Amino acid sequence: MMYIRQRKEVKTTEVVDDLPAQEENGKLENKLPSGCTNGRFWKILSFTVGGTTALGIGLLTSVYLATLHENDLWFSNIKEVEREISFRTECGLYYSYYKQMLQAPTVMQGFYGLIYDNKTESMKTINLLQRMNIYQEVFLSILYRALPIQKYLEPVYFYIYTLFGLQAVYVTALYITSWLLSGTWLSGLLAAFWYITNRIDTTRVEFTIPLRENWALPFFAIQIAAITYFLRPNLQSLSERLTLLAIFISTFLFSLTWQFNQFMMLMQALVLFILDSLDMLPAVKATWLYGIQISGLLLVCILQFFNSMILGSLIISFNLSVIIVRKLQKNLKTGNFLNRIRKLLLHLFIVFCLTLFLNNIIKKILNLKSDEHIFKFLKAKFGFGATRDFDANLYLCEEAFGLLPFNTFARLSDTLLFYAYIFVLSITVIAALVVAFHNLSDSTIQQSMGKMGKCTVDLKPETAYNLIHTILFGFLALSTMRMKYLWTSHMCVFASFGLCSREIWELLLKLVHLYNPKRICIMRYSVPILILLYLCYKFWPGMMDELSELREFYDPDTVELMNWINSNTPRKAVFAGSMQLLAGVKLCTGRTLTNHPHYEDSSLRERTKAIYQIYAKRSPEEVHALLKSFGTDYVILEDSICYERRHRRGCRLRDLLDIANGHMMDGPGENDPDLKPADHPRFCEEIKRNLPPYMAHFTRVFQNKTFHVYKLSRNK
Repeated sequence: MMYIRQRKEVKTTEVVDDLPAQEENGKLENKLPSGCTNGRFWKILSFTVGGTTALGIGLLTSVYLATLHENDLWFSNIKEVEREISFRTECGLYYSYYKQMLQAPTVMQGFYGLIYDNKTESMKTINLLQRMNIYQEVFLSILYRALPIQKYLEPVYFYIYTLFGLQAVYVTALYITSWLLSGTWLSGLLAAFWYITNRIDTTRVEFTIPLRENWALPFFAIQIAAITYFLRPNLQSLSERLTLLAIFISTFLFSLTWQFNQFMMLMQALVLFILDSLDMLPAVKATWLYGIQISGLLLVCILQFFNSMILGSLIISFNLSVIIVRKLQKNLKTGNFLNRIRKLLLHLFIVFCLTLFLNNIIKKILNLKSDEHIFKFLKAKFGFGATRDFDANLYLCEEAFGLLPFNTFARLSDTLLFYAYIFVLSITVIAALVVAFHNLSDSTIQQSMGKMGKCTVDLKPETAYNLIHTILFGFLALSTMRMKYLWTSHMCVFASFGLCSREIWELLLKLVHLYNPKRICIMRYSVPILILLYLCYKFWPGMMDELSELREFYDPDTVELMNWINSNTPRKAVFAGSMQLLAGVKLCTGRTLTNHPHYEDSSLRERTKAIYQIYAKRSPEEVHALLKSFGTDYVILEDSICYERRHRRGCRLRDLLDIANGHMMDGPGENDPDLKPADHPRFCEEIKRNLPPYMAHFTRVFQNKTFHVYKLSRNK
């Protein structure tokens, strides 16, 4: 097991807490020095100060997170094998391809090795560039070779510094989005402060560096900022074209770097669909964004050697359906309120049916089954029937795929973020409902209500987009904890925008009959400044203490295992075991694997279930035959899995295997009536007794407190 232990010597590291920005539309400048006659000068000054602050706070966030990573692991002082082991589970798998590219004699040979890989899955040659999102590792390895930095910077530091550098881009993009929405860079500063003080819930980059989301989310934030600017009315033609280019590039890079891109963009497409249907967004701009999503995904599909999962994704089918149905339903946005509602319901029904039809046709043509485990998981998660499917239950039992814990809201409330978010969300939802009702009403009703409505309620397209975005991604985060990082970072943006927004305070003060232009100015600047002072007062000492707390990486059992494999097994040996451990085996030793954590392939899922029979109630003959069918030479058993206590009964890996095999689970508790006692004891327990039936097929060659390695006999 891996531990983080306290270091004896303690140093202090200093971090500065300032934050990032961009864009104009600010009315802040008019309120600066009294008697100012040159508005343009103050606008340029404000833009310069805000932009400099944006870049500065982004860089400081990057340094802060990198320092935390160093302090937590003592990364600069530990051995290379320990550094690699610190990249846990799938992180280690991804980093291994960066290492593989650097170890190749030439770039072309490294590239060829990825396209025709026979070490990631034994007895198979797979195209890793098609299967996985690892172009970033390829690009980074080429860049490291090209730059004259080999003498000064180790490859691992070039890799992790790139990821921490992307965090600077991420925070800067969040800052800019908030600035664009509110018109003042003060809101961007507040958004960045909230992102840092809520670090536990906004990012996990410091301990999962190579994870795909840490590559993708900075580009996603850039895309949201670009969309926010694009949705502004009356943009000049050149500005609009440049913004569309920025949206396309960020969408493409986001899609290229994360395998879950299609699901995130489906949520975005739903945002556009809702706003377009309610006349809260120009239809032409919505069509442009649909087209960019499709073209970006198709370009990624080409680069990934026509990855069938992209072609068979719901986002492609949905966007095509929306565009087709809109062409057919030309009178969708005419008529009175009830007629509009009927047309909208019909429109929704047709789009839904056509999406399912197109998606089903595409999947049948491509014979696509790679994403079926996701739909099984969703079906079981939302109560559409229990399942005994091993893959679906594997997700259901993981905390990361469970509901968002309530203590998350306590942490977010401690920084006042959650309170501010609910405050801003409530006002903007009310405004959106009023605007939607006006848009859906006929002209007679609009004329009778228009005088009051138009002077008190207004919702800009960019604000409406971010409102629906935060609501949909909020539901996603509430249902699946792993996706909370998409919501909490945008929560910082949305809450800070609302507190600094002239429109929000104007609407609120009018509702309570306290409207006054001076009061609006006072509220939109004093409230965020007071919150910033509160955050500095409450969290600065804790951040300094955190930076002064030095620990170090400590996992002697895994280090011993990796060193033994390197010293005592052939280079071409094939290893079987848990997905998480085997990723480390590949990175640290370069040995061939039977299975790995990138779970997005149906044949790999079947293979993993077969390998995991080492933790089920199976005979030694059956287990030996299964392992040999994948060319296994050595199998690694982990006590932490065989005697697992982390999960409740019914969610332990051995329980999932028992249920899938139709066997009764161990321990006190109920079993389904149709489950039967197994004919054999649990393999991982019984093999340690060195009984003749087991010794005939398996020979123990390594053992420590955590791992047991057995060599398979050649006989069948």
